[in-house]
Amino acid sequence: MELPQGSGVEVKMKFLSLDSPLMQGLGKMADLMWLNVLTLICCLPVVTVGASLTAMNYMALKIARNEECYITRGFFKSFKENFRQATLIWLIILAVIAVLVGDFLIMGSSAAEFGALFRGVITAAAVLVVFTCMYVFPVLAKFENSIFRTLKNAFLMSLMQFPKTILMIIMYAVPLVVFFFVLQLMPLSLLFGLSAPAWGSAKLYNKLFKKLEDQILEASAPEGEPEEDERIFRDELDPALENYDKNQ
Repeated sequence: MELPQGSGVEVKMKFLSLDSPLMQGLGKMADLMWLNVLTLICCLPVVTVGASLTAMNYMALKIARNEECYITRGFFKSFKENFRQATLIWLIILAVIAVLVGDFLIMGSSAAEFGALFRGVITAAAVLVVFTCMYVFPVLAKFENSIFRTLKNAFLMSLMQFPKTILMIIMYAVPLVVFFFVLQLMPLSLLFGLSAPAWGSAKLYNKLFKKLEDQILEASAPEGEPEEDERIFRDELDPALENYDKNQ
């Protein structure tokens, strides 16, 4: 039986079709929820946090770009490919955080007077570490490079995109505040507390990443030959980043 055009049943069927905004939105929520669960589980050994965050950001960018993706397969693909570098970067970050926390504890508990300059330097260093952390795992997930250059480029991107970096920090901070202070919403933090901010952050840095990718591929890929690896290869991000900065 053919439904009358514009009938309530037809509208309802369109509303519930797989291509409707509602179903696409629900599908994206399901992907983010499963991505968050995978990330939390893989973070449990602690030493694997770096690889887990890299894999999460790899998939978050794919979701933000509306690319076809299989969450579990893509997550563990990136996890395996970036495990060594991600783990080393994570250990470096942990060491820096330990030093900074130690400095703050010493300043807070010691009877000695610490100058304003010293306090300012430690505080500024902590802020820069947070800024760098916003980009280091997304950069590692997308661009193949040395550890030093990955850290350097993440730091530069965080300063180049300063307003967006602040928004990214806020997006990651909100679920933490909810988790510790709003018990009624704690389940939401457990289901979306990492993946949702990663997806929101990917929306913010996607434009920068896309421009850098285009510059690099134009300069390095032979015409007519598609890239086999989705990541962008070593030593090519630095000049692209410099050119992007000059063009702003």
